[in-house]
Amino acid sequence: MANRLKSIELFLATGILAIGAQNAIATDLLETETPETAAAVELLAGGEGGEGGEGGEGGEGGEGGEGGEGGEGGEGGEGGEGGYSAEFEDQLDGPALVDALRGGGHVIYFRHAQTEADYADQADPNIDLNDCSTQRTLSEYGWRQSAVIGAAFDALNIPVGEVITSQYCRAWQTAFIAFGDYEKTTALNFYPAEEYTDEQFAQMRNAVMPLLTAVPAAGTNTVIVGHDDVFESATGIYPEPQGIAYVIKPDGNGGFDLIANMQPIDWALIPD
Repeated sequence: MANRLKSIELFLATGILAIGAQNAIATDLLETETPETAAAVELLAGGEGGEGGEGGEGGEGGEGGEGGEGGEGGEGGEGGEGGYSAEFEDQLDGPALVDALRGGGHVIYFRHAQTEADYADQADPNIDLNDCSTQRTLSEYGWRQSAVIGAAFDALNIPVGEVITSQYCRAWQTAFIAFGDYEKTTALNFYPAEEYTDEQFAQMRNAVMPLLTAVPAAGTNTVIVGHDDVFESATGIYPEPQGIAYVIKPDGNGGFDLIANMQPIDWALIPD
């Protein structure tokens, strides 16, 4: 945890977060975050409610406040072949899930943490993936969500290997605050449209499937931080709210099993 806080301090010193009030937000985060899971839970529970999802039908707001309005993102197509029902039920939870994760071999797909606004910025002709001011970025609540997730992984001794994100600022910001190092890839990006054709939805699925089916290095778990429509294209499940994670077990033969889904606060509520 101390190393992560030092990294965040360096992140601030470089001026990367000089967008609106985010410098003050991140400074406040440094002052209030502690290694103890209980403190992390209290920190997140005091946040404001989140807005709806970025694609498909709008989701409910985050815990701790009133929900915002749903987004107007693209409708999206059907889930890929062999897609999962939206009524997915966990195979593992609580300590049993943590025990499995401690053994490695899983892919944990996070939808990025809560953002300030909710709109389909991928369809904006003026968006620049190298300029966060042209995109949706994390809200104060999202910063806190990310910190809680990272603190919980540390407390639970869940081994993390690769951390892979989309090129969008909200994705790599989530990864950086929670896990430190990360690698960007275009495979997790949206198709640049607000409403998708079946062909475009299939293109997103084909791009993300190699990441979901890759077996992690021995004794580690791969973390992916991406977006709603991309995950839905591969599984048939719309991931909501922002910050939700799905635990995936690659089978080594180009497929995978969905093991569990976790709300951001859930990680901090598991006893270590």
